[in-house]
Amino acid sequence: MLEVRDLDLKYGQSQILHAVSLTAPVGQVTTIMGTNGVGKTSLLKAIAGRHPISGGRINVDGKPLGQFSAVQAAMDGIAYVPQGREVFPMMNVLENLETGFACLPKSEHHVPDEIYGLFPVLRDMLHRRGGDLSGGQQQQLAIARALITRPKVLLLDEPTEGIQPNIIQQIGDAIVTLREAGKMAIVLVEQNVDFAHRVGDQFVMMRRGEVQATLHKPECTKDDLAQGLSL
Repeated sequence: MLEVRDLDLKYGQSQILHAVSLTAPVGQVTTIMGTNGVGKTSLLKAIAGRHPISGGRINVDGKPLGQFSAVQAAMDGIAYVPQGREVFPMMNVLENLETGFACLPKSEHHVPDEIYGLFPVLRDMLHRRGGDLSGGQQQQLAIARALITRPKVLLLDEPTEGIQPNIIQQIGDAIVTLREAGKMAIVLVEQNVDFAHRVGDQFVMMRRGEVQATLHKPECTKDDLAQGLSL
């Protein structure tokens, strides 16, 4: 579903990504791992159209992305859940979810029941302001808002960061459910080794803006992932 080939990205004169290539198939979780500062978030921002690339290409469902903008990426089927969640604090839960309608035809402007099946707490908090939710509830809201867009590719940037353990379990369950539905490719940036190994199918190990190795779950353990993070 998602193919990234020879992607370069710069911030000013500093090159952050160097010829990064990866493939994220439908029905799998592709987990991008590495220490802080290796370019994981920059890679997701590039795929999501939040930062222009300097070279390379991005294909979704076999077709090259059009203009490199967040709007075009969303129209092409890419949904991005950023680090820090970015919910609208003064808007209630329902209004936050409805912002996902922006890239959909009017006939699809409704919240599917599957959203509340994945995150039941949101149904109970529809009229509570986003800023009044806990960090874990905001994370669930951010993922649900992304799913409203009916994405082909779901990008998740460290969804367990600062989240209480019971919510981490619920988020993991939701990712497994989405993976098993087989309707989208999921790309996950994560440093929590236990969580990554639980939900991931393949693991792209990055170092200094480059892909060092791609491991597949049958051939790697949690210890292998931890060792890769320490390099």
